[in-house]
Amino acid sequence: MTTRNFTEQLQTYADLAIKIGLNIQPGDLMTLSIDVEQAPFAHLLVAAAYRAGARNVIMQWQDAQIQRLAVQAQSDDELSSVLPHQETLSEYIATQRIKRLVVMSSDPDTLAGLPADKIAAFQRRDSQGIQAVRSATQSNRLSWLIIGAASPAWAQKVFPGETAEVATDHLWQAIFKTMRLDSADPIKAWEDHRQKLSAKAEMLNAQQFDRLHYTAPGTDLVIGLPQDHRWEAAGATNEKGDFFIPNMPTEEVFTAPDANRVDGTVSSTKPLSYAGTILSGLHFTFAHGKVIAATAAQGQATLDHLLATDDGARHLGEVALVPDQSPISQSGITYFNTLFDENASDHLALGAAYPFSIKNGTNMTKLALQKAGLNSSQIHVDFMVGSAEMNIDGITKSGAVVPLFRQGNWVE
Repeated sequence: MTTRNFTEQLQTYADLAIKIGLNIQPGDLMTLSIDVEQAPFAHLLVAAAYRAGARNVIMQWQDAQIQRLAVQAQSDDELSSVLPHQETLSEYIATQRIKRLVVMSSDPDTLAGLPADKIAAFQRRDSQGIQAVRSATQSNRLSWLIIGAASPAWAQKVFPGETAEVATDHLWQAIFKTMRLDSADPIKAWEDHRQKLSAKAEMLNAQQFDRLHYTAPGTDLVIGLPQDHRWEAAGATNEKGDFFIPNMPTEEVFTAPDANRVDGTVSSTKPLSYAGTILSGLHFTFAHGKVIAATAAQGQATLDHLLATDDGARHLGEVALVPDQSPISQSGITYFNTLFDENASDHLALGAAYPFSIKNGTNMTKLALQKAGLNSSQIHVDFMVGSAEMNIDGITKSGAVVPLFRQGNWVE
């Protein structure tokens, strides 16, 4: 990197992820999923974890090009077969409550141009292979954190026209800024940020709205909310009582919708990177909670396969509020990466709901959660719907309307 203090910034980033995001404690086990191109960053993360007292860091190296070669070459049967060691490791991580760190850096177009049915088969296998981990993660039984790292292929997607080196420099600096590394005291900056987001969640929890009404160009959508739903923001607590921040950056306040009470239409406002392909211009029509029509200006075949994953794939599992004035939105950068783009925009998620989004949800059975209105699915895919033209109202059970967002921002 050409940036003068890049090494120091990367070290601070690693420390922030380990100490604040994942909150590694003495004696913890940890997994690190990261691309082979990010080996120098991996070394800093592992060193930071051991300094914090981790007793073992289990490496899960990723390689996007090998992934593409596998999808190209493997038969449909092979792509659909979960190998025993995948399930064994998933069960081990879940039962041992191993803290998980995932670093995203791959090219958003890694699988572009490959048959949608093969990509879908690969996604199903991956989802089935980590079912135990996914269940433990969605219930916060273990701590988890997702962060980003710049790669040349991803950077040139974000900053087209630049050389790989310049684009990568720009992307690293943009990531550092979203992580508040440009503040005099990044840790204090994160504490202040958490308090502001938590205050919004507390306000919404006190209101206990029956439903939300979204209006914007291409959007007129009513989303029901379950009884005793819980809004969350900027952090969670695992079953041991350790605090962690699942996503860094984070600008959202979120909960689960009532999967059976979603009606109207909604349009996406940013592209979605899913399964190594880009989907854009998404438009959904919902009736009684279910997607009854879905179109994409780009990526229609991938969208169709996504919605066909299982019954829950056509229902919503998350509703998240993000003001247009968030730093990521105001940067004007489209990252083509959901971790970042969802923090620039109100977003919704197709698929599974998080059990902790309802009172005592982590102690409820799958059937009880479904009866309460929380969706169940193999997938959880966020898509962005917010803009400076978005208005959102909270509606009480008595029908009273409370403005929450106007022109994309919180009503103060």
